[in-house]
Amino acid sequence: MSGFLAGLCVAVLPLLAAGFWLGRRTARPPGLGGLGTPVEHATFRTLHTASLAAPPLRAGLTEETAGKSAPRLRTLLGTDALCLTDDRRVLAWDGVGAHHRDAIMERLAGPLDTGRGEAFRLDCATPDCPVRWAVVAPLTVDDRVHGALVACAPGESAVLVRAAAEVARFVSVQLELADLDRSRTRLIEAEIKALRAQISPHFVYNSLAVIASFVRTDPERARELLLEFADFTRYSFRRHGDFTTLADELHAIEHYLALVRARFGDRLAVTLQIAPEVLPVALPFLCLQPLVENAVKHGLEGKAGTCRIRITARDAGAEALVVIEDDGAGMDPRLLHRILAGEDSPSGGIGLSNVDDRLRQVYGDDHGLVLETAPGAGMKITVRLPKYQPGVHSAGRLGNLTGD
Repeated sequence: MSGFLAGLCVAVLPLLAAGFWLGRRTARPPGLGGLGTPVEHATFRTLHTASLAAPPLRAGLTEETAGKSAPRLRTLLGTDALCLTDDRRVLAWDGVGAHHRDAIMERLAGPLDTGRGEAFRLDCATPDCPVRWAVVAPLTVDDRVHGALVACAPGESAVLVRAAAEVARFVSVQLELADLDRSRTRLIEAEIKALRAQISPHFVYNSLAVIASFVRTDPERARELLLEFADFTRYSFRRHGDFTTLADELHAIEHYLALVRARFGDRLAVTLQIAPEVLPVALPFLCLQPLVENAVKHGLEGKAGTCRIRITARDAGAEALVVIEDDGAGMDPRLLHRILAGEDSPSGGIGLSNVDDRLRQVYGDDHGLVLETAPGAGMKITVRLPKYQPGVHSAGRLGNLTGD
């Protein structure tokens, strides 16, 4: 009996395996493999196509970006033709029936003016042209119409009208993100200008006063300080690029400290410890100098003895770690929080909130300034600079500042 059961199992198992295989083949069309259902594959293809269409549009709506995105957008809609326009002309046409460009632009006045979609028939004298109907979906950013997405098909389709509206909404979101990117760039440029204006007046006055004091008593010293002042101001007001290297920023800090030492003499003691391997790291322009200036001001205020400032920069794996410490008067952490939030800006808080905002804009919120302070305990400022960040690069020269 047991031999009979064993033989039955041997005979049935191939049949079960064949049935399982046949069920798998009929449940999924050939060519999809075992990675998912047809719906899952269609979803993946749609999302992948959308992801390829998005990056060019993040640069705005131009002939170049429209030309790169139009084929992907047409694939999303599955139409015979698709075009992208601004408010004056067709920027890109993908598919058949390009001879309808002028007729479509003539019909866009209404949708571009009202911001409402529209569908209309296209008259065509070409017998084999499949484009007989057009669906217009306006592209809007902040309630302003920038152009239109026009999908062309052989006939009227309510589904195409809705699909074109959704794809146009997707394009509009990308254009809005492009607008935000441009606004972010303008904001960073404005903040750099504001920081320059904030630093310059009192620093220029004090530096020139110090230089003037040496003109008669020590002309050579006055000449050296004048060169330091020229080098620092040349760096501070340069116009090429939003980013610099850590080496160049530290050279500017050296020029600044030379002028400050001439003013305060032995009251200021500065120690630098810089790892050579972090000198090429790129960072936002005028990012560290305001922090050093803040340390000088806080370190000397209300203190009769020597103010000690320590500046270190070391390698921390994927980041460069810059720390600026002073042993000065310190600050109430609650006041410091208000300064960083932009709610308070005492004379001693020069540039702190500006630098913190710029670091967060460039690297993300987890790369803002880290400040440790308390009344009478000095202040420690830590800056984490990623060594490699998309869009952050500088052609600045490298120095040999490895100092103590």
